Amino acid sequence: MKKLESSLKNMVIVLTGVTVVAGALLGYVNELTKGPIAEANAKALSDAIALVVPGFDNNPAEAPETIELNGATYKIYKATKGGEFIGAAVESSANGFGGALNVLVGFDKDGNIIDYSLLSHAETPGLGSKAADWFKKGQKGDITGKNPGKGALVVNKDGGDVDAITASTITTRAFLNAVNNAYAAYSGQNVDGATGATEQATEKSNN
Repeated sequence: MKKLESSLKNMVIVLTGVTVVAGALLGYVNELTKGPIAEANAKALSDAIALVVPGFDNNPAEAPETIELNGATYKIYKATKGGEFIGAAVESSANGFGGALNVLVGFDKDGNIIDYSLLSHAETPGLGSKAADWFKKGQKGDITGKNPGKGALVVNKDGGDVDAITASTITTRAFLNAVNNAYAAYSGQNVDGATGATEQATEKSNN
């Protein structure tokens, strides 16, 4: 009986020791990688902003404005050149077929869409993932140059003029919803994706 108790005690001691060492190693590795990961994420964001709002000479990512609108939070990265406001990149999201679809949309100072970057999504590979390019300049669902304030972006199957991604209408609706919401956060106007109407939005700045 004593031998059994001794063996159990030794096992507990060994397992505790292994757990403590493993935890310490994980913590150490996390500290080592935290900096590089943060730098990589910051660079990816800066590159995305430069893509959707080109030509700025400030650092939009340095001090984004946070807007709460209709229960959702948006980040607005304002771009300037020579001290003059030229537009902004807005982070927005909507629920697609597989989950959240996150987009960075660039607007000029008049509210026209310059470009966009699909930051992340959980859509079906090969179908919903086409949103990364489908709405780009020259593509079938091109939204560049459009101004949601003059008419909400609506898929053609719902009476709008934006071509849906083949076999991915739900994803298209989600993407356009995210873009319309980005415009609402940017301009202070709610955009009705069904009618194209706009109205003053209730917003709260956290900056």
